[in-house]
Amino acid sequence: MPIGAQPRGRRGTVEEPFSPLNLRLVLALFGLVVCTVLSVLLFRAGWTLPGWLLAAWAVFAAGDIVVIQLRRRARARAEGGRKHSLFE
Repeated sequence: MPIGAQPRGRRGTVEEPFSPLNLRLVLALFGLVVCTVLSVLLFRAGWTLPGWLLAAWAVFAAGDIVVIQLRRRARARAEGGRKHSLFE
């Protein structure tokens, strides 16, 4: 269900939506930092179970960062190194 026209140069469609990889990277980095800091604080306070849960989320965020970087490199190779804004 398209709401409006896509901006020029976008390759996403209704079936295969466009993914803002730079925004995903920023959000994953934020999640990694927040989960790591909170996990350390919870371990120091003696709350081990929530500390381990946040540590696991930090590991997933790190894995997501690796996947996003691989996709960004593939996009850069395919488009000849074109720069993208945060939302592209």
